[in-house]
Amino acid sequence: MTQQTLPGEDFSRRFRNALGMFATGITVVTTRTPAGEPIGLTVNSFNSVSLEPPLIVWSLANDLPSRPLFEGCEYYAINVLAEDQMDLSQRFASRNGEKFAGLEIDAGQGGVPLLKGCCARFVCRNTVRHDGGDHIVFISEVVDFGREERLPLLYFGGAYRRVAA
Repeated sequence: MTQQTLPGEDFSRRFRNALGMFATGITVVTTRTPAGEPIGLTVNSFNSVSLEPPLIVWSLANDLPSRPLFEGCEYYAINVLAEDQMDLSQRFASRNGEKFAGLEIDAGQGGVPLLKGCCARFVCRNTVRHDGGDHIVFISEVVDFGREERLPLLYFGGAYRRVAA
């Protein structure tokens, strides 16, 4: 296997570029603060772990200001974005502005915000967390879920992509 290294390119950039060769779905993880305010962020480090019991995994960068809020919440939701929801991905990836402004949302267990129009939504009990280098890894029990027959929004090679039908 060849290493494609550009002059001056460091290990971290090469590693990110190699990881970018794995296509992922895009999710928005949502919960509520202790004061009841909805919060959310775009995440593509989401995957299934177990069917019995139903478990999922995702990770969150240690340096994000919302880390303690996600660590401390009882429930959160994983909203799997559909191919026409790129704007939601970008909105929740931003560190600016009121992310829920103008959005109609449903409420899941514990009042977690559920985004409408997604391919799938998973409400999870925040059960296990592990240190994972510069991230925290969440492994959590799915307590409710739903899905729609919609194509997912994908991320590959540093860009949004669509499933070829």
